[in-house]
Amino acid sequence: MDYNIMLIGFMGTGKTTISKVMSSKMKIQETDMDAYIVEHAGMSINDIFSKYGEERFRDIESECVKELCETSGKIISCGGGAVLRDENVACMKKNGLIVLLTATARTVYERVKDSTDRPVLNGNMNVEYITELMNRRRDRYLEVADIIICTDDKIPEDIVSEMIEEIQKYKK
Repeated sequence: MDYNIMLIGFMGTGKTTISKVMSSKMKIQETDMDAYIVEHAGMSINDIFSKYGEERFRDIESECVKELCETSGKIISCGGGAVLRDENVACMKKNGLIVLLTATARTVYERVKDSTDRPVLNGNMNVEYITELMNRRRDRYLEVADIIICTDDKIPEDIVSEMIEEIQKYKK
């Protein structure tokens, strides 16, 4: 594979889970951008947010996007806000296919409600806030996506099969 598959979408849409299942099924390397950022920065994402703020986190994220896009043949599970910066999208498009995973706010809430490592949701862990944030990002996600896959009420293996089918159609 001479390009990367870049999974984007709101937190809780299944990017990390799907990238792991797809990596196993297709026998290609998988990189979770959040884990890559933690390794790169030497601290947790929560710590980056609390110590330096979201803007510094986004700077580190941009550095990591650039590094990860220098190679190809990987599945990269991107953080929910990775596509908010044009420079990141340009880098991702240059060497990758962007696949948007979607889910309803209710589904996202059910998947993340017990998580303590979602700094954007700290103090706002509810469907209403998730809906508001999803609505603010929706147009951007749709604008940059090459392929869109809904993950509501599907098991990871079915999502991966659907994604592989769509990628094959797209790449023809």
